[in-house]
Amino acid sequence: MRPEPGQVLHFSEDPRITRFAPHVAATAQQPEAYVWAVDYDRCPDYWFPRQCPRAMAWVQPDSTPEDRERIIGPGGGLRVHAVEYGWLERMRTVELYAYRFDAGEFRPFGDPVHAQVAEREVRPLGPAERVGDVFELFEEADIQLRVLPTLLPFWDQVITSTLGFSGIRLRNARAATTPAP
Repeated sequence: MRPEPGQVLHFSEDPRITRFAPHVAATAQQPEAYVWAVDYDRCPDYWFPRQCPRAMAWVQPDSTPEDRERIIGPGGGLRVHAVEYGWLERMRTVELYAYRFDAGEFRPFGDPVHAQVAEREVRPLGPAERVGDVFELFEEADIQLRVLPTLLPFWDQVITSTLGFSGIRLRNARAATTPAP
């Protein structure tokens, strides 16, 4: 599920939203109120249940071959998304929807850009569209989906690499445990 040219998407588990008003999210790192959406490249970051913690990494022009091999590995593709085992059933059963918006109502946000924001109320171009099987989306997009007991050791490796990365809802990740001696 990706936007068409001139569009951005907002993903939600609620298919009944008819208007989106700017708000300050509980997890916001800025005081301004926004309506959030994503462009074509960042859509895969949101093919998850809302509260699902996920760590993502992708190859950039300045990524080293060593980091690509170490983090993404031989499984193919230029991108890997990781989740925890405890979220697999929820990912399999989530009813996820996408709302399409006119991209002209939004502006890029972040450095590097990781979202699109609107500062006034916006209405979707049509009703919410069911996303469908999220595992199929990852396969079609050639994105590895890695399943781990906890994300945090993987995240620690990703953030010290030359790869691009994003972590969402990591506060919901399981704490790493130390094996017994």
